[in-house]
Amino acid sequence: MQTNSFIYKFYYQWWKNIDKSILTLISLLFIIGLFFSLVSTSLIASDRLDTNSYFFFFKHLFYVLIGISLIFIFSSLNSEQLYKYSIFLFFISLISLFLVPFIGVEVKGSKRWIDLFFLPRFQPIEVLKPFLIIILSTILCSSRSNILLKYLISTILIGVVSLLLIMQPDIGQTLLVVFSWGVLIFTSGINIYILLAIFVLGTSLLTYLIIYVPKFDYIQARIFSFFNRELGTHNFQSDKAIESITSGGFFGKGIGEGVLKTRVPEAHTDYIISVISEEFGVVAIILILLLFLIFIYMVFKKVNFETNEKVKLILIGSISLILMQATIHIGVNIRLFPTTGMTLPFLSYGGSSIISTSILAGIILNLTKRKIT
Repeated sequence: MQTNSFIYKFYYQWWKNIDKSILTLISLLFIIGLFFSLVSTSLIASDRLDTNSYFFFFKHLFYVLIGISLIFIFSSLNSEQLYKYSIFLFFISLISLFLVPFIGVEVKGSKRWIDLFFLPRFQPIEVLKPFLIIILSTILCSSRSNILLKYLISTILIGVVSLLLIMQPDIGQTLLVVFSWGVLIFTSGINIYILLAIFVLGTSLLTYLIIYVPKFDYIQARIFSFFNRELGTHNFQSDKAIESITSGGFFGKGIGEGVLKTRVPEAHTDYIISVISEEFGVVAIILILLLFLIFIYMVFKKVNFETNEKVKLILIGSISLILMQATIHIGVNIRLFPTTGMTLPFLSYGGSSIISTSILAGIILNLTKRKIT
């Protein structure tokens, strides 16, 4: 009886202090993702498994339920617990990232995944990203180190993570984590000229790798074919995606009428926006973008009233990570960027992506909840 009373009190305190508007938006985005997973993956399951099956939808639902549990866990911790557990989980994730070149699963020439018995094809970088934001924010807000040492330590850390990603190779995730780090050091007050120098150095290094290192030939081919339509076959997916968006028009072809999901591999992950647009029209995409913008606005509104610099940095870094990932995903779908294999937060099918987004959502809810006085 006392246990039930404790659980009820704990849940009541959590519900009373949580930002219900942000929670509602997060829940709505996950529900929308589940709906589109249901209508876009049933045919894929039928083709691959040779049966009328909702295999992929139930798998997506399973990961969303795990995600909801993670959101509750991370949002219910106090700030000290959140920081302490994040440091531990960061090092666990970093060790997993170190293991990828040795025990990783190779898919289409890249080693980015580890097979775990409870989570097949798990991508360590996805879990690392939320905790990397917290670690970088902690370093930049440390009062024990001078400002140059803070930037040096954060640069070394992001350099190690980037190097591990480049070895896979995974340029998309590399750009994503470097961008998030750039946002954090810019927000922390770094001299703009130093930031520009770092940007030029990083861009030069990346250009050298893509042009002169054979391992990155496929990225070079993607970039060249992106600017020249006559080069190679790397435009097939993006061409089909833009055709689907165009054919869907304003209101779409209707549920189940789209063909992109059966013509492009992994359309329900990397090209989910095109799948949605083909069946439900540009109007549906505009509404989804509106939800993302409202979500981002509400978090930045909280940042505006926050006095703790560390909390500010974590919130800015977390929401910037979600914003940049969504921007890259949508940009690839409408041919603004070359193909990167980036999922859309909350909506795309994929266990590692859903877990990563859920941890970020839990951290955001934790740091935006009402402070108990």
